[in-house]
Amino acid sequence: MLEKIIQLDTELLIYLNGMGTETWDGFWMLVTNKFSSIPIYLLVLFFLYKFYGLKKTLFTLLFVAVIITISDQTANLFKYGFERLRPCHNENLKDVIRVVKTSCGGKYSFFSAHASTSMAIATFCLLLLRKHVKYISYFLILWALFVGYSRIYIGVHFPADVLFGFTFGAIISILLFQLLKTVFRKVDAKN
Repeated sequence: MLEKIIQLDTELLIYLNGMGTETWDGFWMLVTNKFSSIPIYLLVLFFLYKFYGLKKTLFTLLFVAVIITISDQTANLFKYGFERLRPCHNENLKDVIRVVKTSCGGKYSFFSAHASTSMAIATFCLLLLRKHVKYISYFLILWALFVGYSRIYIGVHFPADVLFGFTFGAIISILLFQLLKTVFRKVDAKN
């Protein structure tokens, strides 16, 4: 069963990665670059401050830092626990897929920290802002999906790495959002 899943995952990688063209390489390299998200997150920060005030925004930023740390470090633990080679390090795939990056990154791929972190932040912000700024929530989820796809496009992750990363990131953010609501209630009680 696991072998069949891995085979389907590899076939999906080859298909999705093979759809890429040099025309789009620059765009997807921009999307996959972690610094390209900064303008989006600055806009989110503005809305957080606008709707929640300074104290709650500072607590939110603390929680976002925790989410990023958990997401990133758990992905690293999984990578060294599963030791699934990145597509770009897999000798059987090197001649079959397009590797857009000049550097392939770490040796292992399962699961994608980029996908996990981007979905975690998107989900967390969606939960915080959905009542105030409906459309930014949809945009954040779309951006997270783009980041995840970019990892497949450039040849550094399998689709399962990205899907598991999305799932893990969403779960972590939902759990920590529940904890943040408790913190917000205590802040409100003191005011």
